[in-house]
Amino acid sequence: MDPEDLDLNDNRAGAPRPFPAAPRAERRAQSRTWHGRTVTDPYGWLKAENWQDVLREPALLPADIRAHLEAENSFGAAVLAGVRDLQDAITAEMRARIKEDDSSVPAPDGPFAYLTRYRAGDQHPLVCRRPRDGGPETIMLDGQKLAEGKPFFHLGRRPHTDDHALLAWSSDDTGSEFYTIRIRDPLTGEDLPDLIEGATGEVVWDAAGASFLYVKLDANHRPRQVFRHVLGRRVEDDALVYEEQADGWFVDIDESRSGRFAFIQISDHETTEVHALERADLSAAPRLLNKREHELRYEVDHFGDRFVLLTNADGAEDFKIVTAPIDAPQKENWTDLVPHRPGTMILTVAPYRDFLVRMERQDANPRIVVRDAAGAEHAIAFDEEAYALRLAPGFEFDSPVVRFVYSSMTTPAETYDYDMAARSRTLLKRQEVPSGHDRDAYVTRRLFATAPDGERVPISLLHRADLALDGAAPCLLYGYGAYGHAISSDFDTECLSLVDRGFVYAVAHVRGGTEKGWRWYTEGKREKKPNTFTDFIAAGRALCEAGYTAPGRIAAQGRSAGGMLMGAIANSAPELFAAVLAEVPFVDVLTTMLDADLPLTPPEWPEWGNPIESAEAFDAILAYSPVDQVSAQRYPAILAIGGLTDPRVTYWEPAKWVARLREHALPGSGPVVLRIDMDSGHGGASGRFDRLKEVAQSYAFAVGAVEGRLPKPAEA
Repeated sequence: MDPEDLDLNDNRAGAPRPFPAAPRAERRAQSRTWHGRTVTDPYGWLKAENWQDVLREPALLPADIRAHLEAENSFGAAVLAGVRDLQDAITAEMRARIKEDDSSVPAPDGPFAYLTRYRAGDQHPLVCRRPRDGGPETIMLDGQKLAEGKPFFHLGRRPHTDDHALLAWSSDDTGSEFYTIRIRDPLTGEDLPDLIEGATGEVVWDAAGASFLYVKLDANHRPRQVFRHVLGRRVEDDALVYEEQADGWFVDIDESRSGRFAFIQISDHETTEVHALERADLSAAPRLLNKREHELRYEVDHFGDRFVLLTNADGAEDFKIVTAPIDAPQKENWTDLVPHRPGTMILTVAPYRDFLVRMERQDANPRIVVRDAAGAEHAIAFDEEAYALRLAPGFEFDSPVVRFVYSSMTTPAETYDYDMAARSRTLLKRQEVPSGHDRDAYVTRRLFATAPDGERVPISLLHRADLALDGAAPCLLYGYGAYGHAISSDFDTECLSLVDRGFVYAVAHVRGGTEKGWRWYTEGKREKKPNTFTDFIAAGRALCEAGYTAPGRIAAQGRSAGGMLMGAIANSAPELFAAVLAEVPFVDVLTTMLDADLPLTPPEWPEWGNPIESAEAFDAILAYSPVDQVSAQRYPAILAIGGLTDPRVTYWEPAKWVARLREHALPGSGPVVLRIDMDSGHGGASGRFDRLKEVAQSYAFAVGAVEGRLPKPAEA
């Protein structure tokens, strides 16, 4: 179907004209029985049998699947043609709010300061350093040049050696998150012959800069092995340092802020285990800190002559900070340093030589607390009703300065250095909005919705100060609610394109995140997952009752696990929404959790339940899995977006969901659009301006749905 052949902008009759029938996926029924329950999947064929190969080489996608996805993309382009001018306008607005020749605040480390910056017009960053006290800049990596000729390019991590002589850098050329690690000499700009493929991109150098640890991905895209590579030696001869045998556990690596230790961290969604190595000798055997115990979580760093751990041990649901002797770090030797306080969740700990910094959160707002060597504490205060904080501890351990970034929905990001001894802050950078931003023209608020079980669900919102709260305004309501991930109330130049068009922009801090502590997370997982969905619906209704919007004028938006939320609320409360924007949506929950070969399935069983082993988990997931609960009803306009090389939420999930919706949606439903990016993965387009086009596409779809500008589906 050629979008140019469809005159979908012809609105002379006062309403969008119908468009031809959408692509219909062929039904090829597949049935399987679990626990005496038979599940039929008519669109299972959309999952390529060679999906592992497709992640590495997208051209290997079978022809029949490619033809269907391309037909969907062509049809989607036709539907969106009616709001193409709006998409272009929003893209231009968002780009005008970006300082194109921007740079990060340099982070000092010994004789140098490291930074990233952009040249005007470039999609990808420059990675640079300069002498700490001034002098000529060295461009170590030119992301724009490295990306030339590649449909996708993502520059990963890039740690340097302690003596600053070498830089390890990683990149992903397909969006599948298979990273290639290279080693660069910053003085010559040349890469060494050492080349490691199929890695996560994480690197921990030894203290001498002669070898490093890295994590290898297996055939099913799981990080299972830690290797040590010695510069100049064959990669095939790299020593295996650690290998995880259990399918449900992922491995990553890190180093202490002091620089003394390397850590191998093994975890699922409930339990962790950490092994330590001295960076002075990465060839030594890793030393276990504390063996894995079900639902015991701990993160480790080094502080003084002890390890410092953030842990939920001894019933510390919202975490506490303990210390342990380096020579005897087992749990029985842990000593409380900062006790557990229910309702105040400790998020992270950053040790310095003379200070211990932590960030904690209460009722969806974070704060920073500084503790000195004598145990005295003070908090860094902020005034706004809802705001966001990010710690940027930097490279230097022996420093009295901690760096943080503050913003709110009305306040552009501000980067500060805070002198912990003097208790004074210095503003280093305020985010520039070249097209202009008057914070007094906007209002940010924190509301609470009442869930069906009585819980109070926080809502952060932004609107223009002159907005009349008469229920006439449209609203974009964003939600996530999984893995304990909290959605921050930070400054977002992109959503201003909606707010300036009269929208209310709102974030529902639903259960499944940790905005109100760890309990907020556990109340939105496994058998309690439906709380996430009812919280979101309650937030939408609360906004209507408060006069911010009205039923049928809300566009709901969620990404990844938040896309599952979108599928669930579309099934259970379609009348509340004008549009549902589901980006890389995890909507085929039951089938995915029944497929133990997929990259994330075994590690995700603690989050969703294991329907292979448990009939109760099978029934619980089936009851809400969006693909399985599509029914004969009127649906709002739906935009589903996926990426062909996405290893986290595979492309066939949104494709199968859309096929089900097309099969069951009743006349009067909004259009259902599937867009699969054939050149990217979970994160979408890699270039900073190309990404804006994707955001603008979703926003234009939302505006078009609310204003009735999208074409109506042809009714059979």
